[in-house]
Amino acid sequence: MTNGKLSSADILKMINKRAGRTIAFSGDQENPADIKDWISTGSRWLDSIICRGQLAGIPVGRVTEIAGLESSGKSYMAGQVAHQAQTKGIKVLYFDSEATMTSEFLEKLGCDMDGDNQIIILQPEDIEMVLETVELCMSNDPDNRYLFIIDSLAMTPCRADLEKDFNPQSSMAQKPRVLSLGMQKLMTSLSRTQSTLLVLNQLKTNINVSNPMMMLSQPWFTPGGKAIIYAYSLRIWLTGLKGKKTFIEDDNGYRIGSEVKSKLEKSKFGTQGRFCNFKILWGGEKVGIMNDESLLTAIKPSNKLKNAGAWFTLEGYDKKFQTATFPKLMQSDPKFSKLVYDIMDEEVIRKFENKTGKAEDFYDLEEEKQEEKTNE
Repeated sequence: MTNGKLSSADILKMINKRAGRTIAFSGDQENPADIKDWISTGSRWLDSIICRGQLAGIPVGRVTEIAGLESSGKSYMAGQVAHQAQTKGIKVLYFDSEATMTSEFLEKLGCDMDGDNQIIILQPEDIEMVLETVELCMSNDPDNRYLFIIDSLAMTPCRADLEKDFNPQSSMAQKPRVLSLGMQKLMTSLSRTQSTLLVLNQLKTNINVSNPMMMLSQPWFTPGGKAIIYAYSLRIWLTGLKGKKTFIEDDNGYRIGSEVKSKLEKSKFGTQGRFCNFKILWGGEKVGIMNDESLLTAIKPSNKLKNAGAWFTLEGYDKKFQTATFPKLMQSDPKFSKLVYDIMDEEVIRKFENKTGKAEDFYDLEEEKQEEKTNE
């Protein structure tokens, strides 16, 4: 105290003593709200567009949504996020409201199903049970970091839904109210314990009878209400690309995968509106995101990559290669993969951070122009 006035240190001490724990921080202290870690999505291209100026992923200590159309790869991505979390020593609780997530599927995605840090799969009856379990784990085990995955929010009822009949009017707006209260209770605890909530959700058609044109400018919405949207630090929307060429086929022509467009619908990291494409395997022996294959598309704008017919040359690498051999080189040749990652960082991360080149290289401006035209 100086001249009868409390110093900043005195104010901090007073507030924290009254609260019974540390809730106030000075500017030179570590703040729980700061993002200290990220969990990879399984796609390096997607990880590279999430946070301005750095390689990122799902932010630890925050709430993230992955929403998509049917068969767009939500569960595949969630499984890969779970695997990446396990490699960091993060405990994973998977709330399987749809009762479709098998141990075999998660094991194919690389998840540990029987070790010390194995995934715990739950089939909750309602969203209240999910929120109560999240709160229970964080309050009774604050020294462990958790990844809580809700699969999916759209298919998880609230208790009022279960207690009523099948008339949707009977419990209208109950789930959004429950989620509003839940986010109010859990947000600071997630940050303080460095735990993460990943919400899988459905993109549903925005049917607007009073203004049909809104269906063109805003074709989709996600169930769950507005409150949880405010709670999201990151919203990733997945939509399947159209056309035969977007399917991945095996040697006999059977479809074993497809290409997905991923757009950042909301980002608190300076990257809202950015997008990328990647392929997902779902019908063969291997499942999950085809990470390496997408990197060749990501680095094509670089002048360090030359293309002549079916052959490519990479500056600093003395051998030619084709699209089919690119993934093998990424796995087997450290020199080659390092060159590709360096170009990725330059083209996708640093050029965006420094605003080098055209904005259309980073945003889907055609889609935004269509929305503006529809709203006129």
